[in-house]
Amino acid sequence: MPAKSKAQQKAAGAALAAKRGDMKKSELKGASKGMAESMSEKELEEMASTKRKGKKEHVSKS
Repeated sequence: MPAKSKAQQKAAGAALAAKRGDMKKSELKGASKGMAESMSEKELEEMASTKRKGKKEHVSKS
């Protein structure tokens, strides 16, 4: 599942780093904290590797 925005891609990258042990899980905030708990490493890697060119910074919830 590719990221829909730059913010989502960044959050997935942070969650992936915590899952791999590159950073502490206690340092995660907001969406990245939830992603680390609910998504597998493969899913996070797929979302974090999404190309950012042409993506909006944030996508509206509607």
